[in-house]
Order: sequence, then C-alpha cells, then structure tokens
Amino acid sequence: MTAVRVFDPAMCCSTGICGPSVDPQLVRFAADLDWLKNQGVSVERFNLSQQPAAFVDDASVKTALETKGEAGLPVVKVDGELKSSGVYPSRDELAAWAGVAAPVASIYTEAVAELVAIGAAIASNCEPCFKFHFDKARKLGVSREDMLRAVTTAQNVKDAPAKAMVDLAQRHLNRDAVVTGAAASQERPAPKQKSGGCCSPAKTEASAPKETSGGCCAPSAKSESSSEKKSGCC
Repeated sequence: MTAVRVFDPAMCCSTGICGPSVDPQLVRFAADLDWLKNQGVSVERFNLSQQPAAFVDDASVKTALETKGEAGLPVVKVDGELKSSGVYPSRDELAAWAGVAAPVASIYTEAVAELVAIGAAIASNCEPCFKFHFDKARKLGVSREDMLRAVTTAQNVKDAPAKAMVDLAQRHLNRDAVVTGAAASQERPAPKQKSGGCCSPAKTEASAPKETSGGCCAPSAKSESSSEKKSGCC
C-alpha cells in the first residue's frame, strides 16, 4: 500500500481547519487527502506544534527545517521519498505520486450549485429562497442569461406534470360525457320537475306541495296552508 506522509507547519489542530478564519488552501488539501484515503492510500499528517519528534526523527524533514525554517513546510513524502516542500500540492500531483488514477474534473462548481438552487426555488414557489440564491449567484458572477435559463428550465419541468394532469382530466371527462349521453338517450323521459333553487334538490310537480322559496342554499318554506311561514335567505 502506498504511504503518504505530510509534515505540516505549526497549526492549532491536526488539519488547520478550525478557528475563526480558515485558509481555503488547507480546506482543499484536507479534501484531497480524504480522497486519497478513499483510493486505498495510507495517509499520515504530523503537526510541528503537536508532534515535533516526528520532524526530528525524519532526516529529510529535519534538513528542510534547518535550511528553510518553517518556510520549508509542509513537506510531503510518498513511500519515503520527498516529493514537495514549502507548498501544498494539488490533487492531480498527489494522485500521480501515489500511482492512482487522476480524478475526473467536476463540473459542479459553486456557480452551478446556485443555478440549481434557483431552479429549485422556482419549482417550490419559495420567494425567500429565490432572492437569496439570486443574490449569491450574482456575486459569483453568474450572468443574467444563465439565471434566466435556469428559471425557464425549472418552470418547464414544473409545468409538465400540471399539463399532464389537465390532459388526463379532459380525457376522462370527455369519455364520461359520451357514455352519459348514450345512456340518457335510452332512458324514458323524466317527469317534469320544478327547480328547488341553488344547491337544493328539485321536486316533480306531481309530488311536491306548493312551496315558497327559502332563497339560495336554504330549505323551502312550508306550504301556504301551514300555520308557520319562513322567509329570507338562510
């Protein structure tokens, strides 16, 4: 198994990714080392402030400190061979030294992430989300045209299922109209009915006593012969 050893300058923690201000270079390098571990490479890191003995015990690292001071750190060694001094190497360099396949470049940049977030805000009808990601995308230099493309794409995706549902409803309603019409043509004529008003059932003239309307959505008043009468809507 390939072994990578990193000798860092004095830092507050083992990776330097702590405290109020974090060096982006350290964040990137820590992610690169994690990637190496996932490729089956053994990775060790030594911090000058916490593990000074490791620096003294390694001859090449001790020489780098004696000739350049802390400017000679970090030192990166692969299988005991010194590969770099004074800089944090890139992921491509680490991959080449460790003999693993070079990583595929990702197109998922921070700007792309904001375009995705803008599309998601449109799809979810989230106004605060859109404003937040619009401002962030603009600060990253994302063009107005690209943001418009993201909005258009999201709206098209959002509209597709809505249109499909409307088409489905229309197909079912049109089919139902055809079936209902055919059935109605075979039925005997219904007795003449008198409307009971909005939301109330209709009654045939033969069965319904003479009533006065109680208005929309209200039961009809009792017949004229009744001792009590109602009037007015509801």
